[in-house]
Amino acid sequence: MISFVRLLVIGVLLVPGLVLESHAADEEDEGNPLASLPLRHIGTAITSGRISDFSFYPGGDHEYLVAVSSGNLWKTDNAGITWNPIFDNEGSYAIGVVEIDPSDTQTIWVGTGENNAQRSVAYGDGVYKSTDGGKSWTNTGLKDSGHISQIWINPDDSDEVLVAAQGPLWNAGGDRGLYRTLDGGDSWERVLEIDEHTGVNEFVVDPNDPDVIVASSYQRRRHVWVLINGGPGSAIHKSTDRGQTWTKITAGLPGDHMGRIGLAAAPSDDDMIYAIIEANDEERGVYRSTDFGSNWSKRSSYMTTSPQYYNELVVDPLNAERVYSLNTFTNMSEDGGKTFAPISNQWRHVDDHALWIDPDNTKHLIIGGDGGIYESWDRGGTWRHVRNLSIAQFYRIQPDYDEPFYNVCGGTQDNNSLCAPSRTTVIHGITNSDWTMVLGGDGYEPQFDPTDPDILYAQYQYGGLARYDRRTQERVYITPHPESGEDKYKWNWNTPLIVSPHAPQRLYYAAEYLFRSDDRGDSWRKVSPDLTRQLDRNQLKVMGRVWGVDTIAKNDSTSIYGSAIMISESPLQEGLIYVSTDDGVVNVTEDGGDTWRKTTKFDRVPDMSYIDDVMASAHDADVVYAVIDNHKRGDYKPYVVKSENRGRTWKSISSDLPERGSAHSIVEDHVNPNLLFVGTEFGLFFTQDGGGSWHQLKNNFPTISVRDIEIQARENDLVVGTFGRGIYILDDYTALRTSAQTLDDMELFGVRDPWLYIEGDLWDAREKGSMGAAFFTAPNPPFGAVFTYYLEDGLKSRQAVRREREIEIEKEGGDTPYPSWDALRAEDREPDPALYIMIRDPAGRLVRQVPANSGKGLHRSAWDLRLPPPDPVSIEPPGELPYWVQPPTGPMVLPGRYTARLAVERDGMLSETGDAQAFTVKELKASPEISSDRKALQDFQLQVASLQRAVAGSSAAIGEIQNRIAHVRAALVVTPSAGEAERDVLQQLATRLADINVAIHGDSTIASRNEPVPMSIANRAGSLYGTLVYSQSAIGGNFRDSYDVAAQEFTAALQLLRLVERDLAALENTLEIKGAPWTPGRIPEWSAD
Repeated sequence: MISFVRLLVIGVLLVPGLVLESHAADEEDEGNPLASLPLRHIGTAITSGRISDFSFYPGGDHEYLVAVSSGNLWKTDNAGITWNPIFDNEGSYAIGVVEIDPSDTQTIWVGTGENNAQRSVAYGDGVYKSTDGGKSWTNTGLKDSGHISQIWINPDDSDEVLVAAQGPLWNAGGDRGLYRTLDGGDSWERVLEIDEHTGVNEFVVDPNDPDVIVASSYQRRRHVWVLINGGPGSAIHKSTDRGQTWTKITAGLPGDHMGRIGLAAAPSDDDMIYAIIEANDEERGVYRSTDFGSNWSKRSSYMTTSPQYYNELVVDPLNAERVYSLNTFTNMSEDGGKTFAPISNQWRHVDDHALWIDPDNTKHLIIGGDGGIYESWDRGGTWRHVRNLSIAQFYRIQPDYDEPFYNVCGGTQDNNSLCAPSRTTVIHGITNSDWTMVLGGDGYEPQFDPTDPDILYAQYQYGGLARYDRRTQERVYITPHPESGEDKYKWNWNTPLIVSPHAPQRLYYAAEYLFRSDDRGDSWRKVSPDLTRQLDRNQLKVMGRVWGVDTIAKNDSTSIYGSAIMISESPLQEGLIYVSTDDGVVNVTEDGGDTWRKTTKFDRVPDMSYIDDVMASAHDADVVYAVIDNHKRGDYKPYVVKSENRGRTWKSISSDLPERGSAHSIVEDHVNPNLLFVGTEFGLFFTQDGGGSWHQLKNNFPTISVRDIEIQARENDLVVGTFGRGIYILDDYTALRTSAQTLDDMELFGVRDPWLYIEGDLWDAREKGSMGAAFFTAPNPPFGAVFTYYLEDGLKSRQAVRREREIEIEKEGGDTPYPSWDALRAEDREPDPALYIMIRDPAGRLVRQVPANSGKGLHRSAWDLRLPPPDPVSIEPPGELPYWVQPPTGPMVLPGRYTARLAVERDGMLSETGDAQAFTVKELKASPEISSDRKALQDFQLQVASLQRAVAGSSAAIGEIQNRIAHVRAALVVTPSAGEAERDVLQQLATRLADINVAIHGDSTIASRNEPVPMSIANRAGSLYGTLVYSQSAIGGNFRDSYDVAAQEFTAALQLLRLVERDLAALENTLEIKGAPWTPGRIPEWSAD
């Protein structure tokens, strides 16, 4: 059994001070080197997120791929113990379907764009293919398909692939229909085309004859105000000539308009196909064909709760009568679709979208839905949740200002409102247990009470609002209610909420009206008229016409049109409030709501576009920003606009943001008004010139939708809420306030004040402890003071400079000069140039020299707030230590003001450069056990460290002396002039050294036989130092007594060791006189005379 005590190893950490490498050349924006700042992912995996599809490798249930609706593509090769994202840097993040080539498992096909039609669905850019198991990808086409719902690969010919393209959800046209490639994706042919509004949802291919195909076409359209999930284009079609011609099947099917049709073949009956058909009234239900799609019969009127979100069937591979229907609560039929009953949903999330049935054991199910992945071994009776896949979809987020570390809360798609610390004090980082649910349902904009960090406001869909007390977990529901006889308010799915920056008890909340509360939501009053255009959505044209009341699924899962989207009150002027709406209006009041004006015209922005974000400037009361998203009308451009006259006129600042990628959110730096951040559908961007040019932040950040961004001003952190990969933090972005055009050749940026504490551990001293590889952890920022610095060219050796010069000459066709021997000799003798960060204490004394990255670009390194370790220096790279053994470490520094400055080492000489950056080391006094007299504690730690340095050095010296004695013994054998006197001296020295070694290291003769021995000097000193260096408690008498014993014993042992070293040197000198061969520790004597 291992005792999990931090043991110190006698050795050396080759790099004395943690070095964090964050620069990656691939992530550097050519126009702005500062764009390589890394983001840090904090989770969560507690609820996971929405799954679209599974694809399993042949021959097992442990290796498979997971298509995430809006979180990229993941792979496991150990049944979900660990996951690896394999599609993070492609053009889309929403995956509708994934298929592994059954003939070549290195070939993977991915269809992008979620395969559902709900309000938050994300669009894709076609079909991707990998031929190396997901290491690299090629977009093979159908870039305007929007949403791919199915892929089939011919098991006998890998070059033949069929793709069902639903087509764009938000507009007509595009690549929609059934497509075939016969050349592995080099070219595509549309083999089934219906019309500009209709694509293909699913299809089945006859397993015995690939010429026979049955496909379901799917007509649907969404806009901000509407869903139409069917029409004359929805139908079932059959081809018997590989798609050259098609027959629309009507026998036994609904005669009126249909909606989404899910198809599923029975693997155990080659002629049987099931269909679940959305239609009006009595015609909707489950149908079955026993002649592979030519004729159908209705089996039941069973229907999913929302076909645009579900309507997918899966047939048991061994039992053609057992059919699963993915639904809010998945249902199963045991009689071929005649009756359905829910499978168990106990302890499991609702809303299922993907199901895999083990063909070798059909009780083994893996299901994916809005809450991630679940596994059952009893046909859905009980479930295990996969809790290490961080793919949460956050709509809105908010950091608080708690001490010492702030918290982040956010509202998610169907996975509650969640909160977690931005970092922890333990080495494991942030785990699932650090996350808490504060409110159920779909979550949206959270807000904190700025006077009480335990009070926060959280939401659920359509205006649900609660005040939550983290101390008691009590929720008070405070949604404003209509007056008697008044219609229900038009709360948006994602309702805006703010706490006034001028009064912490004052809330603003908006539907079509703006509501104000001055008592934390206990009472409300309207402070505006209807702020929208007040349009009748049922009179707006969709797919070219106005649709009737009985249109399939009309307006299902859609917010009532004409509602507020965002609220912002100027932090500089109380009562200057902006409210944006879903129908393209920015409303402005300058008097707290007494009077209002509307703006509907924005530079280069189509009318009636959805205004996703509005933000009043913190630097100029006349300035306001808006972010406008028009993708729900098929316009995927980003629109970012700015007003300098309180919203009266607007100008575009979108400039060079990528054309593809709607914008969602914006924040302004609280120090530099020209530093703005924007979140788009495919990433995170910043500008340092007020929108003149934009640069993408993508270091440790995937292609993903950024729905919300917030600044934690105290820490200078950017908090990023993604829609599919949880929450990220850009820690201390201070460097971005410096323009890339004004950077020095070598520059150290401002340093955030670090907290001084000892990191704890809960499950042993490892990232995941002993919890297993599946245990989810997200990293803390590096402990200590983190330094951000930039080198324009990096430090180069003389040889590197010469080679660069010669390469340029070669490119120009010139003759390469041959260097002189002196120049080459100087290259050979030159130590590698190095960069260091020099740390000085409040008195100006150098306390640490932290190695830094000397390469070109932006870097981050961290100092662990400790003095140098007392261990001997080694030039060998440190080996991997057991996790219960700590690397060498020094005593903690004292709280106070420190400075850091860059220093360059060339030819062995240090030269400091650039400005010094000051920072304050702050004491985190989390317990009364922490000593109130840190100076006394450090003094004693330094005293013990001095002893430990001498004992460790003496231990190493004993080893060296033993080596010298061994060499002298060998030299005596080959030196005839040496006699018995020298041998006797050597033996006495060996005996004396052995006795000293017993005193310092213990008596191995007795200990090796499992008998007690006196505590050795090294054991006592090491134990004492190892305890003290990881403690902040006051020094007790036991420690001082133990030190006194060790000091007394070591004083005697050290004196004896010095005598041995002296006498050994005398013996070596005698051997030199007698002409003995060279031995370590002496230089031969010689003269030519």
